[in-house]
Amino acid sequence: MAGDDPASGYLADINQALSAGNATEHTHRPALKAYVEAIARTQGQDVTATNEPKHEAAGAPDYVVTANKIPLGHIEAKDVGKNLDEVEKSEQLKRYRDGLPNLILTDYLEFRWYVFGEHRMQAAFDRATSDGAEQVRNLFSEFLKAKIKTIRSPEELARRMGGLARLMRDAIAATFKAEDKGGSLHDQLKGFRQVLIENLSEAEFADMYAQTICYGLFAARCNHDKKKGDFTRFVAAHELPRTNPFLREIFGHIAGPELDARVTWIVDDLAELLDRTDAESILKDFGRRTRREDPVVHFYETFLAEYDPNCVNRVVSITRRSRWSATLCPPLMRF
Repeated sequence: MAGDDPASGYLADINQALSAGNATEHTHRPALKAYVEAIARTQGQDVTATNEPKHEAAGAPDYVVTANKIPLGHIEAKDVGKNLDEVEKSEQLKRYRDGLPNLILTDYLEFRWYVFGEHRMQAAFDRATSDGAEQVRNLFSEFLKAKIKTIRSPEELARRMGGLARLMRDAIAATFKAEDKGGSLHDQLKGFRQVLIENLSEAEFADMYAQTICYGLFAARCNHDKKKGDFTRFVAAHELPRTNPFLREIFGHIAGPELDARVTWIVDDLAELLDRTDAESILKDFGRRTRREDPVVHFYETFLAEYDPNCVNRVVSITRRSRWSATLCPPLMRF
């Protein structure tokens, strides 16, 4: 990026690419990466804006912005001049806004920032004059410094987890289709068929896989003591209840270090969401209101309703063919 001013250098790169006459949305990605990281440096932050095409193919936004490998937010970029009003109405952006707490939508000149799905701020560059540079800078400054609120409501947690779980299911399904038959997900489907359900379909596998990760992370978060440090997917495997050894074993396999990189971004986002959750207050409040013995189990039923209203009926048909409900998702045992 030319020059010392992030905005002037960024616009110079965009204009140079557009003047060539053959630019696409992919052409401008290095310039936006450099701009975001430069803005962060001006306010003393060391962040990385990563664009990974393989992640995009699995349903990820164009960029994940991280600090010390912890996700801060995501950016979805469309080609210059794309009608962002129309993009906002798309199913893709609805999924992102439902699942991702800190998101920017852009056509490289206009930027729209959303927090927990709600439109928070909007700014745009003028290519010719650089007008709007201060407003865009302020938008990115707030995006990078965003302190996402702690979740204390079971309904809010269920809604946010449901959005992320749908993204996870779709990412798993897309990754499965993209990899060869010797890939890790294909191997795990074989394992699921051998251990759980002989005729498990690919769609049921993606659904079950996503739910297993969600249930495992949630159960682990309920056991995690925040005084011992942040909650991550790497911590989760050690925090799962010892009363469920099968869950501990299978979770360690599907969500551990060997987890496909095309899926890790969304699993890490869910772990980050749970890290920002006051789990003790949620479970105490949920148990008091429902007057049920195990609020962990019954909160998970609330999550399933948010994840997919048809999920329980579909999963019941699966669990009747398997021991999955007894080993992975106890909420479904009562059906």
